[in-house]
Amino acid sequence: MNESDLASYGPWAVVVGGSEGVGAEFAEQLAAAGLDLVLVARKEGPLEETAGRCRAHGRDVRVVSADLTVPADLDRVMQVTDPLDVGLVICNAGANSYGSDFVDGDLAEFMKVLTLNVTVPMALAHHYGARMKKRGSGGIVTIGSLSGYLGSSQHTVYGGSKAFVRIFSEGLWLELREAGVDVLHLVLGVTDTPAMRRAGLDFDLPGLVVGRPEEVAAEGLAHLGDGPVHVVSGNERGAAAGAAEDRARAVLGHHRLMSELMRRRVSHDA
Repeated sequence: MNESDLASYGPWAVVVGGSEGVGAEFAEQLAAAGLDLVLVARKEGPLEETAGRCRAHGRDVRVVSADLTVPADLDRVMQVTDPLDVGLVICNAGANSYGSDFVDGDLAEFMKVLTLNVTVPMALAHHYGARMKKRGSGGIVTIGSLSGYLGSSQHTVYGGSKAFVRIFSEGLWLELREAGVDVLHLVLGVTDTPAMRRAGLDFDLPGLVVGRPEEVAAEGLAHLGDGPVHVVSGNERGAAAGAAEDRARAVLGHHRLMSELMRRRVSHDA
């Protein structure tokens, strides 16, 4: 999809999780395509930095510092954007903010993971999707993960939440396509983002496919009209493993890879 095609989703786009990494790349590429932006994230400093780069393209850019796990903050994002003609929403906020073996972990913390990864995308899609349906055009992008295809130790809730959003997005695509609204669930693999670097992930693990934020965002925008699901290039094998007949073998294989990533991270941190 070229820049003129992307401009048709305007005039305004909301990028949730737009302060850094893939979200920031979405924002900059949309600004370059001629869309005005509302950027939403928790940290105001990184938000303003990204906003400055987007304004350099001559666009109107507004920032909203918000913790979307707090209902009042989520409502505030919607209220701030209600006067604007929003034609595109990128639901990039979502992370494994708490990792632990499930039965040994804190249930309240797991519930926060569900809120960020399930409740927030649902609420955003409901609010903006209704407006787009009325205007007869628009686009909604949800961000997925290979973790949503196979279960993984200490990622039980996160993986389950990503599986939910993938199936939810497919259903939403069916409901909105006749109204002229595109829905895309973009499935990421390991991606070299600031958050992953802060987590100490070792990107040099042999055979590991590592995505670059600018390439991931560009690929997502290029396939925006193709919905309902697009797996970022290089990760097709991982997604296909989710349909393996020998489910136990596939889950164990995925578990070994994730365990090695965690081991290498611990070694790197040490």
